[in-house]
Amino acid sequence: MGKTLILGGGLAGLSCAYHLKSDYILLEASDEPGGLARSVRQEGFVFDYTGHLLHLRNPYTLKLIPDLLGDNLVLNERRAWIYSNGACTRYPFQANTYGLPKKVVEACLRGFVEAQLAGKTAGVQPESFKSWVMRTFGSGFARYFFFPYNEKLWTVAPDVLTAEWVAPFVPKPSVQEVFDGAFNDQTKKFGYNTAFYYPRDGGIQVLASALAKPLKNLHLNCEAVAVDLVKKEVSLANGEKFTYESLVNTLPLPRFLDMAGYLPAEIAESRRQMRWNSVYSINLGVARPAVSDKHWIYFPEKKFPFYRVGFPMNFSDRMVPPGCSSMYIEIAHQPGRHLDEAGIMKKTIMGLQSCGILRPGDKILCDKILRIPVAYVIYDKYRTQAAGKALDWLKKREIFSIGRYGAWKYSYMEEAILEGKYAAEEIDKNL
Repeated sequence: MGKTLILGGGLAGLSCAYHLKSDYILLEASDEPGGLARSVRQEGFVFDYTGHLLHLRNPYTLKLIPDLLGDNLVLNERRAWIYSNGACTRYPFQANTYGLPKKVVEACLRGFVEAQLAGKTAGVQPESFKSWVMRTFGSGFARYFFFPYNEKLWTVAPDVLTAEWVAPFVPKPSVQEVFDGAFNDQTKKFGYNTAFYYPRDGGIQVLASALAKPLKNLHLNCEAVAVDLVKKEVSLANGEKFTYESLVNTLPLPRFLDMAGYLPAEIAESRRQMRWNSVYSINLGVARPAVSDKHWIYFPEKKFPFYRVGFPMNFSDRMVPPGCSSMYIEIAHQPGRHLDEAGIMKKTIMGLQSCGILRPGDKILCDKILRIPVAYVIYDKYRTQAAGKALDWLKKREIFSIGRYGAWKYSYMEEAILEGKYAAEEIDKNL
């Protein structure tokens, strides 16, 4: 039996260990499994590390997740909205401008028609997000949603961002649907996440705990700090060393490459080209029921410091004490940038009041800031080639780098679980 070493106990790492038939050791730096798919409890509220919702389509995960969680699982029909120009409109913006000021609707439709008539095709590859939006949706949709929202989310300009990530995350309604949604309250669902599963009790942490429960070689509080690719040896912060035959990495790819020490010039350059942003997830517990009936709301306008607000009590009413509400508020920023947290909290409360989510007399029972240093992988013109070179180089050394951060991409929980499964199958096959 060969020995596989797995770095990181997030969903990808847990899934790999769960599916491996051969010997393994899983090392997790935290005192509990889950990575970012974790939950914290405070004063009767359950908060996740931002919204973690299960969008399941694969037949395997559609069976696995209910098997793991049993009746501790609920299915929600998505209620996602956008707040802009003083109005709430349905998601996605490009199919639902009904209810916005007349000048906004006219600008969006005019720009959309002009883009359709121009019929431009993608030019230089990878195409910039700016170019893709302009030729797909036009100047009005760009101005009122796509450019300001995505600049807040990704923290880079639309011409720096590429369009490589947009499928399946950005719906492309038909011409008829765009016009229907401008003149009627269109209730048709668009996108990959029209419905989602979520644990009834305990937050998203229960999924990680269910995957971890049968694992016999999960080592917590074990932070990997260096890897010797020649000796096939990983060193921990406490001085311990582990050797391996196969290595599965789920840590952020740049961090893993830094741990490897000396890199060939081409791989070192690829490492330097990798960029990401960070996110503050501000969680609030409010002493009032039903502050919103939505699951989440997008905020494209610059006057709001946050890009999205979600409402966990609408995922499951067991996320809050009786008679209360909860929300997570996401604010993206460049890594290493110091934010005045007291100032950010004040601006956040003011923003929530100005759009009507909070009332001046609302009592905040608790607040919890969860910091995510590596949040979104930035898709600029270097990302795909840089990640591809690094991943190929690692694969030749019997290293599987998987998951959202190990594979350095924009993905979702189902994909992480499946990648762990596929890596396990590949390792077992090659023994």
